[in-house]
Amino acid sequence: MNNSSPSSYDEMVDADGAVRPAYAGYRQWFEEQPPDLLRRKGSEAEAFFRRTGITFNVYGSEDAEERLIPFDMVPRIITAQQWRKLSRGIEQRVRALNAFLHDLYHRQEIVRSGRLPERLLKGNEAFLAQMAGFTPPGGVYTHIVGIDLVRTGEDEFMVLEDNARTPSGVSYMLENRETMMAMFPELFTRVRVREVSDYPRRLARSLAACAPPAARGHKPVVAVLTPGSYNSAYFEHAFLADQMGAELVEGSDLRVENGRIAMRTTRGWQPIDVIYRRVDDEYLDPLTFNPSSVLGVAGIIDVYRAGGVTIANAPGTGIADDKAIYSFMPEIVEFYTGEKPILKNVPTWRCSEPEALRYVLDNLAELVVKEVHGSGGYGMLIGPTSSRKEIAAFEAKLRARPENYIAQPTLALSTVPILTKAGLAPRHVDLRPFVLVSPNGIDITPGGLTRVALKKGSLVVNSSQGGGTKDSWVLDD
Repeated sequence: MNNSSPSSYDEMVDADGAVRPAYAGYRQWFEEQPPDLLRRKGSEAEAFFRRTGITFNVYGSEDAEERLIPFDMVPRIITAQQWRKLSRGIEQRVRALNAFLHDLYHRQEIVRSGRLPERLLKGNEAFLAQMAGFTPPGGVYTHIVGIDLVRTGEDEFMVLEDNARTPSGVSYMLENRETMMAMFPELFTRVRVREVSDYPRRLARSLAACAPPAARGHKPVVAVLTPGSYNSAYFEHAFLADQMGAELVEGSDLRVENGRIAMRTTRGWQPIDVIYRRVDDEYLDPLTFNPSSVLGVAGIIDVYRAGGVTIANAPGTGIADDKAIYSFMPEIVEFYTGEKPILKNVPTWRCSEPEALRYVLDNLAELVVKEVHGSGGYGMLIGPTSSRKEIAAFEAKLRARPENYIAQPTLALSTVPILTKAGLAPRHVDLRPFVLVSPNGIDITPGGLTRVALKKGSLVVNSSQGGGTKDSWVLDD
């Protein structure tokens, strides 16, 4: 196996080339397999994904056709002990996020205390003044959370960003596991891996537990609201609705009826209790937000505020995805939990602050710079892999709108092996565990979505930027 860069932590082998305990069972199995079998299985997996329709669209691409997300069949493996510690840190962070969102839309104690600058909310499009003073059913703001983690050492995981608005990718987590179990059933009898396939059932149960007062006395009706088949994540919307046994609806299928949100059915209009929306805030209600939107439902926010429907995740949660807010997460965790954060943040410079901006401009070639509202790997600069021309162009953007950016050091992300023509080779990865929140508690799926940078030396794992995915294993004790 090729050596990874000395500064990166290799999750499979130690510095002496010995296999780490997490991978012992898998490595033994791998060495027993004929190389041509594994390559053949790789082609089978691609055919399976194509047949199933597991695709995504790349916005802004000249040939914006649907593409397959590359799948690598070497799993990313985490021990039960490591997962227990990670879970404690994830749960703490998610508890803090929900408490933070409630506070922001009510008394703003964290701002009054001086821990969070008010300027981060003023003029911030993600902060919805229309939600001030309103508490969602069950007190839950962010029902489905994705916490992006990177590993930098044996026992060192850091949070790269929080996805509290509409985290995507869970369908790939589920399909990756199904594919691995179909291709290598004997492997799962040798290595005991915790299950993820019950996620849709747990999601349906968690959403139903957040039903509004109007749902009392009957089994809550859950629907998934999609912008439609042209959306990049439409496969996931349809997949989750199907797996949950929920309705898949578009805005045109819904209307306000007797103070409820109702969907068109063959038996007339049927009330919906919980809407798992995959439509952005701006497009949810043309009467409250963007008047030209045809993706949402006119009047849905009035019904929501009156307790006639639950919207998951709650409108206004996007403020917690803001990367400038992210930089205050250590203070946020401590403010609402009274505890030190178990999971650290990546060190972050807020370019809105003059001293930080000076440092960033002086060190652009070494830093990663991101838009505060950016996602998907777009609108960012990775200094060490950028040309002088690219750095100069980004410097001009930064000087023009410094408040729009944060900067972070270029991390030595851990590596896990992928299967190449030459055998196993290390590539950089991150991990997005998925968390469900309801009045009944916090439920963390064991594993999550591992995204992998398939190009040698690359640190960009996003599928839109050429990355792939892996099955993520959490070992049973």
